[in-house]
Amino acid sequence: MKKALITGITGQDGSYLAELLLAKNYEVHGIIRRSSTFNTTRIDHLYSDPHLNGVRFFLHYGDLSDSTNLIKLLYRLHPDEIYHLGAQSHVRVSFDIPEYTADITAVGTVRILEAVRETGIPCKFYQASSSEMFGKAQEIPQTERTPFYPRSTYAASKVFAYWMTVNYREAYGLFACNGILFNHESPRRGETFVTRKITRAIARIEAGIEKQLFLGNLEAKRDWGYAPEYVEAMWQMLQLDEPDDFVIATGQAHSVQEFLEEAFAYAGLDWKAYVSVDPRYLRPTEVDLLQGDSSKALNKFGWRPKTDFNSLIHVMVDADRKILALQLQGKADGLFRGL
Repeated sequence: MKKALITGITGQDGSYLAELLLAKNYEVHGIIRRSSTFNTTRIDHLYSDPHLNGVRFFLHYGDLSDSTNLIKLLYRLHPDEIYHLGAQSHVRVSFDIPEYTADITAVGTVRILEAVRETGIPCKFYQASSSEMFGKAQEIPQTERTPFYPRSTYAASKVFAYWMTVNYREAYGLFACNGILFNHESPRRGETFVTRKITRAIARIEAGIEKQLFLGNLEAKRDWGYAPEYVEAMWQMLQLDEPDDFVIATGQAHSVQEFLEEAFAYAGLDWKAYVSVDPRYLRPTEVDLLQGDSSKALNKFGWRPKTDFNSLIHVMVDADRKILALQLQGKADGLFRGL
């Protein structure tokens, strides 16, 4: 039985990845931060399963700012694979808290890489890199050879983490991969991210709870895919014989406005009657167009996207309707199970 350690296990990707690995009969360990409130909603269905919790699913308190804890944890667990997904991952917020973003997203990656090197554990390491690293894109579409041009503290921190992963691979012989994932969404996406803001607002507008949705730049174009498919690519990278870096994307770009149009049309609503642009949500430096080419991943391990843009939106709208209905009924336990 293989053993995996996931940072950021309580997030969208971490929860889907945990499910995938458990389905593949892994023993899964996750690092969570201590908090005065519970933040494990996405994985509560795993933690409450007596056949998994304490048998093949374990949570450990830790933080990417605490290198000593990371080293102790690796010595204790000896994982076969590490999936480093933890970060301060909100681009707009990174402008407000740049020092914290750099410490957790950039230096936090060095801490865990150094923990792997220090312990000498022969594990495989996955670094969650981001399409935001391309920023002011130098070519379209973006590939593994496209130069980076970060336009936020988050993106610059991810570039640092990317190159440190490459550096540790080349300097110390670590099996370390970068997955340059383009935007990937799901019903488990955080509520402050634009796609989820839209689909959640639709459910609340239909229920008469909200009347207005405030967004930032509607012209920004992104390459949007379905998160459960993207975590499969993470796992596939670590099954290769040699480590490498890969772009994971659908190859198609759509604007925020296109997302709005399809989501509201699916609900039978006119988006223009409900949506307003709020300057507070505009970035100091904008990223206009991100569109990836994942041909290398297709050639190396056969990964390709399966869910198209419209289907993704429909899944998210339907899920947010279901989530809101459960909340209104006071039956919110296990909210994300099956989503």
